Amino acid sequence: MSRLKARPHLRYELLQKQLVRLEETEGGFDQFTSSYKNFGVHRQPDNSLLFLEWAPAAEALFLTGDFNDWEKFSYPYTKKEFGKWELILPAKHDGTPAVGHNTRLKVVVHTKEGGRLYRISPWAKYVNREEKSIVYDWVHWDPPQPYTQIHPRPKKPTSLRIYEAHVGIASPEGKVASYTNFTTNVLPRIKDLGYNCIQLMAIMEHAYYASFGYQVTSFFAASSRYGTPEELKRMIDAAHSMGIVVLLDVVHSHASKNTEDGLNCFDGSDSCFFHSPPRGEHKLWGSRLFNYSSWEVQRFLLSNLRWWMEEYCFDGFRFDGITSMLYHHHGIGTGFSGDYSEYFGLQVDEDSLVYLMLANHILHTLYPDCITVAEDVSGMPALCRGVEEGGLGFDYRLAMAIPDKWIQILKESKDEDWDMGDIVHTLTNRRYGEKCIAYAESHDQALVGDKSLAFWLMDKEMYTNMSSLIPMTAVIDRGMQLHKMIRLLTHALGGEGYLNFIGNEFGHPEWLDFPREGNNQSYHYARRQFNLLETDHLRYHQLYAFDRDMNRTEDQYGWLAAQPGFVSAKHGEDKVIVFDRGHVVFIFNFHPSKSFQDYRVAVEAPGRYKIKLDSDQDQYGGHGRLDHNTEFYTEPQPFNGRPNSMQVYIPCRTAIVLANEERDYCY
Repeated sequence: MSRLKARPHLRYELLQKQLVRLEETEGGFDQFTSSYKNFGVHRQPDNSLLFLEWAPAAEALFLTGDFNDWEKFSYPYTKKEFGKWELILPAKHDGTPAVGHNTRLKVVVHTKEGGRLYRISPWAKYVNREEKSIVYDWVHWDPPQPYTQIHPRPKKPTSLRIYEAHVGIASPEGKVASYTNFTTNVLPRIKDLGYNCIQLMAIMEHAYYASFGYQVTSFFAASSRYGTPEELKRMIDAAHSMGIVVLLDVVHSHASKNTEDGLNCFDGSDSCFFHSPPRGEHKLWGSRLFNYSSWEVQRFLLSNLRWWMEEYCFDGFRFDGITSMLYHHHGIGTGFSGDYSEYFGLQVDEDSLVYLMLANHILHTLYPDCITVAEDVSGMPALCRGVEEGGLGFDYRLAMAIPDKWIQILKESKDEDWDMGDIVHTLTNRRYGEKCIAYAESHDQALVGDKSLAFWLMDKEMYTNMSSLIPMTAVIDRGMQLHKMIRLLTHALGGEGYLNFIGNEFGHPEWLDFPREGNNQSYHYARRQFNLLETDHLRYHQLYAFDRDMNRTEDQYGWLAAQPGFVSAKHGEDKVIVFDRGHVVFIFNFHPSKSFQDYRVAVEAPGRYKIKLDSDQDQYGGHGRLDHNTEFYTEPQPFNGRPNSMQVYIPCRTAIVLANEERDYCY
């Protein structure tokens, strides 16, 4: 058994050995992790072009493209050490590069078996395809006037409020939306809503749109279906001008099996960047698995992270599919109970684990304000502790049990049977000192086969009964109130950060489904119906307003940056949850019909409290049953573990946020 598996505290020692190896390479740590400056194609000071590839199993490499009328063998690469191949194209007689901007290229790979393969450089910075073509082409991107970032990166937010977004669906129109559309029409909404971070999905190029960006084919290329690299840079710069940080949803857990426009079999072998089958194949995802012990694979992936940080000025990453990386079983058919033997046995893949430690160490060393988020369903201990402690070094992990719990409750339980203790347990069940991103729903819950939280609550009545010109039906009333309460409770109690998926802030109906053969290539469900907000008499704008004011209230009082909440009540019969966090008191009455007069709630600090957020306000689609001029005075009467208490009126299906008027809330 390896030391990593037997003695977890020695993880850091393994990382240190890897770092020593990096420093011993030519150019050291910095050059190794910025190899994107050399591989692929790069213009030299004299306008000659340097082409460099890693293809250890290839017999010969050639370059072809528009620049030589696709003549296959006129430009051979020279074989170098360690499987590398190099080609230098001198500048033309007029001093311009031999390959111009927007020129289509291919690498021709001759295999030892006599085969001839047409490939895209793994380091290609831009790829696209002709309208009727299936396969993507490598396109040399060297614009005469590249976009230059104007605005500096914003500081790392203390309270992270994430807007998870997909550029392609960010329009009501039935088409693939653009970077420019997102800059013009979506960024101002995100700013208005009070989110300070955007998590961008499906940016790394993926040939199959319906893969939601998780079958990456070109790791260094921003998806061309939304526009050009310069338009993406402009979009990120615009977000920075609004004080919003931008995270990339990075996929280093696997890669598409595509060969002609992907990494698979690049040099003609069944390995190269990956383990040979069966270890190198994910049997459920139908994709290839990286060989993280390979020096060149580490060069490729670590340089990939730096490329997105340097070239596009992203502010960090959400690492997808971490569970698959951490274990040889990839989480397939495996449950996790929390027993430590599940996390430190022979099933742990130490190569990928050390790679993740290395990635986090490099990112946080070079970019101190970089944010990294892990998508892990297993609950790996120390995932979000520093690498010097033997942790993996992530800043946050996604609290993936929370949305599953809400969907389970809505599917299986009547309102009167909701278990307040079970809800609180799910929202607070996290390791102390490891930050979590809480969310009621993300893209996972919206995908075809499931549906949005609002649609679970209101279903088909959203088509006919969302008008404020008619009285609310019982279904719409219930759905509106619970939608707000579920999101606020998750926001306030579930973690140290909060995430919302694009459109769900206003109760987006239906589900998400990308154009594919199974739906006749329809875009009907691959869009966000922002037009619903523009119709004043529809209630969507009421849910939008509540989401906006929820974030603005958090921005004022900073509960996400505070210690975990102290839950003083989780009353099963009354359906009431009370807790304080960040010196703010939260009261939730989930009872479908019972309101409570003079309900005693526990508070820590004495003083005079007033309502700061009320889900029952008319402007949020509530019933306006609370007087916001009311002042609640505490009494020195200990209650439910707190030294003070006060009495409040809490209407049914209502959430209230109270703050002490006698306290300074600067944080």
